[in-house]
Amino acid sequence: MRSLILCVAVSLMTACGNGDSTAAPASDPTMLEANALVERVVDGDTVVVSIDGTSEHMRLIGIDTPETVKPNSPVECFGPEASAFTKSLLPEGTAVRVVRDVEARDDYDRLLGYLYRADDGLFVNLEIIRSGYASLLTFPPNIAHVDEFRAAAEAARRADLGLIACAR
Repeated sequence: MRSLILCVAVSLMTACGNGDSTAAPASDPTMLEANALVERVVDGDTVVVSIDGTSEHMRLIGIDTPETVKPNSPVECFGPEASAFTKSLLPEGTAVRVVRDVEARDDYDRLLGYLYRADDGLFVNLEIIRSGYASLLTFPPNIAHVDEFRAAAEAARRADLGLIACAR
């Protein structure tokens, strides 16, 4: 199943334009070719990236963090911590690789995607959920990494990390 998902993801990246999967030279397999720069982190699951000089609000696919900036909504339990964690992963100016899935944008016209740090290949969406700062949130057909995210969320729950404290 994982091989099938990988094949589908690679096919989608190729078909979706900005999802070009060109990596850095084999001398350092953890580095990726950047196609965007982080301008700022909005909250735990939304960032602003610059792609070809254009600012894009980007919603990280597959994860959901507690609200901190939603109009007319209170700051949710563990929201500030989730936002701070994402900011620690993605300081302003961080070179990143944006990879899209099937749908390019959400109902708020935010770019939907998976985000990888270019310097070390860190899969940011996965790291946020693995560390307990997000819960699993899927919207088919954008499900290329759902099995990885589900496993990471379960492991964080078993380890009593992050958001689990708010559920008590």
